[in-house]
Amino acid sequence: MTSTSTSSTARDLALLGARVVLGGYLAAHGSQKLFGALDGPGLDAAGAGFESMGLTPGKPMAALAAGSELVGGLATIAGVADPIGPFAIVGTMAVASVVHGPQGPLAAKGGYELALTNLALGGALLATGPGRFRLTPALPASLAKTAAVVGGGLTALSIAKILGARKAKAAEAAAAPIEPATDEAAA
Repeated sequence: MTSTSTSSTARDLALLGARVVLGGYLAAHGSQKLFGALDGPGLDAAGAGFESMGLTPGKPMAALAAGSELVGGLATIAGVADPIGPFAIVGTMAVASVVHGPQGPLAAKGGYELALTNLALGGALLATGPGRFRLTPALPASLAKTAAVVGGGLTALSIAKILGARKAKAAEAAAAPIEPATDEAAA
């Protein structure tokens, strides 16, 4: 075995490992939202959470996100129809990064650390491809471009909804009358 084929095999095994880890966690996370699997909230509770973030209607938006995580994760693991899996992960994690943005960068405070890490790994898989160990060849370029445009549009729409809801909540809070403080001890 030559050093080139050894390094090529090592690269392909590393890509497979990255696909299995990222895809596996995202598929599990999606199944938590969709089905309540693995102690997840299920679609009704996830939908209520999405609604509270401004992703309306909540239940369909939660189903879209969870489906993207589940299908994107499984497609990434298998290397099926590449680059659909990494596209789905990157789009979903871009939205998740915006959702968690106000809490700051670290996950310990509910921040975007994990979503951004997943987004970066998904982006790396988009740039490198799945490697040699995959179940099907890549999608034709025209289908991959169409998937990127559709996925990018859904991602942009979701981010716009979140940011619009935040702006509306901030305007509502600013317009709310301030109640005078009362001193109950003096009464």
